[in-house]
Amino acid sequence: MNLALTIACCIGAVGFIAAEYGQARVGRVIAKLVASGAFVILGIHALPATPIYASFAHWIAIGLVLGAIGDVALLGESTPAFMSGLVAFLLGHISYVVAVAQLAPPQYWPAFGGIAVVVPIIAAVIALWWLWPHLGALRIAVIAYVIAIVLMVIAAIAIGHSELLPAPQRTYFLVGAVLFFISDLSVARNRFIEKTVRNLAWGIPAYFAGQLLIAWAIVSL
Repeated sequence: MNLALTIACCIGAVGFIAAEYGQARVGRVIAKLVASGAFVILGIHALPATPIYASFAHWIAIGLVLGAIGDVALLGESTPAFMSGLVAFLLGHISYVVAVAQLAPPQYWPAFGGIAVVVPIIAAVIALWWLWPHLGALRIAVIAYVIAIVLMVIAAIAIGHSELLPAPQRTYFLVGAVLFFISDLSVARNRFIEKTVRNLAWGIPAYFAGQLLIAWAIVSL
């Protein structure tokens, strides 16, 4: 079942990009619901985890559901729809941060991650500098979102360099978080810099691959 859901998510992601290129409104809705629903079901199907990982797994599942809610919101093109998606994804990032905190308190993350935890901070500063002239009234909201996703990537780096999760799962979570960060850059570029389907060509694969890997991080725990 896990493999079937992974394949369904990939097909949905490809279908969504194709629908965007073809401007097929119904097709883009169906394809995105399939892709998002697949990674949510994959995460929920992985529950319950063994007691030591139960809290981690449940917070990951919550984050996946919030991601799917954000996906639905971003099917709209209005500013309220974008803000709804932003809030849903922000809460999803926080859920992933809380998940890692169940295994390792935040004060230990710099020790686990080492100098690597500086990388997402530098990347975020560069991204904000790039976007700043275009943000307008959304500056505060975007700053809050950037803080949340940087914390998520730092948490992923910490858990990825520790032995608090088994080797496959901690790698899945780390790579998934990084891909999520990359995908957010495409969303930002599409919203604030230049609206073009080309942004989706790299952002959508990165996003759904990231969410799939985060879901796989709780499989077999």
